[in-house]
Amino acid sequence: MPGSGAWFDRKSADLPQRRSRSCPPLPSCRPSCTSFMTIMKAGRWRSIIEPPRYLASPGSDKMDITASSMPDPSASTAPATAPASGPPTTNPAFAKGDLVVYPAHGVGRVADIEKRHIAGSTLDLVVISFEQARLTLRVPTAKAQASGLRRLSSRKTMDNALKTLKGRSRIRRAMWNRRAQEYGLKINSGDPVSIAEVLRDLHANVGDPDRSYSERQIYEAALDRLARELAAVERTDKDAATRKLTHFLDAPSK
Repeated sequence: MPGSGAWFDRKSADLPQRRSRSCPPLPSCRPSCTSFMTIMKAGRWRSIIEPPRYLASPGSDKMDITASSMPDPSASTAPATAPASGPPTTNPAFAKGDLVVYPAHGVGRVADIEKRHIAGSTLDLVVISFEQARLTLRVPTAKAQASGLRRLSSRKTMDNALKTLKGRSRIRRAMWNRRAQEYGLKINSGDPVSIAEVLRDLHANVGDPDRSYSERQIYEAALDRLARELAAVERTDKDAATRKLTHFLDAPSK
């Protein structure tokens, strides 16, 4: 197409690439290799407050995700320090059967500590099972702390979260889309106090029939996330933990 300047013939080495002066060069389409999660099964995001759900393979009713072992270019390049005791290839922080919290998925149980050979390297992986979501997550032990994987919160932390529920709501004067994003970040931070702040701020409209669907969805996600950890810490069931949270939310504000 002479004169158009919009097409490139990359197959013919002897023909120069023609481009209009007003047309900027095409951007590079190299895939990014800095993403935190490597998706093992095809999937899609459902909402701003839910972690990604991935399609299971045929014949399987569970989803399997492996956290990426690629280094983060924005992270420090200082060498990692080996634990004070035990061989450096082991992870003394977690053991099979431990209840743990992963920020984007909540409370799970360590199903195993396994080794896998990936790209010519041997990785120690913490295998976490989330029964409520029928999800299995594998996190390299070297990335466990950076990914936010942690043990259950202490009773003191949960008491602080319960006290937060009794405080006055602090709703910023901002567009709902911006507030919804902030609430989603707080929920997926995995911090009980931050999740309690979301419940406190949104509980005032819990009985409002005109409340939007997205607001109700965020509130229910925060309530579910905090109730599961409270139930695990107090060794009770989720329904009892939910009733306790609701009792604190309904108490007069201080």
